[in-house]
Parts: sequence; C-alpha cells; structure tokens
Amino acid sequence: MPFSAEDLVANPQFILAIRFHARRMRGMFDAGPRLARLLASQQRWLLTQTAFALAMERDPADPASGFTAVRLTDEITSRKVASRNTVLSFIDELFTCRFIAYEPGAERRRPRQFEPAEISHQAMFGWLVSNLGALDLLDGGSRVAHVEAHPELIRIMQPRIARNCLQDPQWREPSEHVALFLWNDAGGLIVDHLVSRIDLEGNDPDRVVGGHLDSRALAADFMISRTHLQRLFAKAAQQGSLGWNATDRKPVLWISRSFVEQYSLWQAIKFAYVDEAFHWGTR
Repeated sequence: MPFSAEDLVANPQFILAIRFHARRMRGMFDAGPRLARLLASQQRWLLTQTAFALAMERDPADPASGFTAVRLTDEITSRKVASRNTVLSFIDELFTCRFIAYEPGAERRRPRQFEPAEISHQAMFGWLVSNLGALDLLDGGSRVAHVEAHPELIRIMQPRIARNCLQDPQWREPSEHVALFLWNDAGGLIVDHLVSRIDLEGNDPDRVVGGHLDSRALAADFMISRTHLQRLFAKAAQQGSLGWNATDRKPVLWISRSFVEQYSLWQAIKFAYVDEAFHWGTR
C-alpha cells in the first residue's frame, strides 16, 4: 500500500527523507542551474510539471492532445496559477533555452505541438528518482531500482503526480509561512538549501539549527539579488519562521520547528501522490 500524507507526517523519519530530497535538488541545481530554476518557485513548478505531463499524454491519433500553448494556458489559468501572458512567456523561455522543441513537422501546423528536449527528460527523471529515493529511505523499498530498470514508467507516473498536485488546493496553495518562500523567485531553491542544512540532533523544542549562512554567496549561487534575499529573510524573521543567534562572530541561522512542520505537511501531500503513482503504475 502506498503511504498516505498522514502516514508520512506521523513517521519520525520523514524529515530525513525531506532533507535527502532537498540535498538532491541542491545537487541538481549545481549541475544545471538554468534547468533547475524551472522548479525554483511554486508557480514555475506547476507550470513545468503540467507542461511535461501534457507532453507525456500526447496521443498521435489525437491532433488536439499533447503540449500546446492553448492547452497549457487552459490548465494553468483555470486554477489561477498564472496569467495567460505568464504562461506564454514561460513557453518562450523554454523554447529559447532549448528545453523544449517543436514536434517533428509541427513547425507549420496549428496548434503547434511541443516536446521536451532530452536534457529536460533527464532532469524530470532525476526529480522523480529523488522523490522515490526519499520514500525508499522510509521503508527500505526498491522504488528507485524498479523505475531505473523501467524508465518508461515516467510517462504514466509523472502526469498522474502533476495532475494530482495541480488539482489539490492544499498543495497548490501552501500555508502562509511556506508560501512566502515558494511564491518568490528562487524561493523553492532557498527552502531546499535551508532544509538540506538543518541539524536534527538538537534538543531545542522550538528551533533547529541551520548553521552559518553567507547571504551574498547564496544570492550569487541562485542568481538573485542579495537585496531580494535579505528582504525575504527579513519577512520570514518577522513571521517567526527563522532568525539568527548572534553568539558567535558569524551569526548562526535557526529555523522554527513550526516552519519545518508546516513544510513537512506540505511536502507530505506531494510525496503521497508520488507513491500512489508508483504503486498505480507498477500494479
């Protein structure tokens, strides 16, 4: 049986699985920053996952199926994730960066069908394997080995995950403190970075330690302005989500356990959909 979101939240090891995934996502960013930024905010995550799902669902016998500008716009705007202009700009960016291309022969057809480039396939497969690896940590499962032996499973698993996440308002609209990061440019990358660093051995009932943080280097890494990053941290500090212990020459970042719990609740929704898609696709 697949894990439910409730099962995951109740599992004391789940935060380790989240941290594992966060570190894998940071590694993916280091390997390909421009591509990783497609999952760097909640809006871009939903756009990317939905576009890839439409491409995976392409039926050659149905000329209206697949990834087209109209279909992606309809999916995204109907749930108020982004405006039509934002969707079209996003598609232009994908095309310009060669993350997508026209289907062979589609250049002069209407509607124009897009397909992911090989680098995009590899990145999405890496994302899926990272999620499955996190789940394997919880029960000693062999999800990763199975999918790596049958990579074609991504074509049925990923659309199911993407659609469930897009349709679920609890995933689509995170809690206020989590949303502060996720609806900001590169906010998902920042949270992944923070979660990847947390020390789970501490006994403070209210906080976990995140270590020293060089905001200048972090902003440069994620290709955002230091001012933008500092404003984001200042807002999070006002909310009580994080702060700094100034007991050292270099202030030590702390993250509230409340924020970690809210983030875990949100992540559990997606991980449950990933596990459900795996069991559904391999039954």
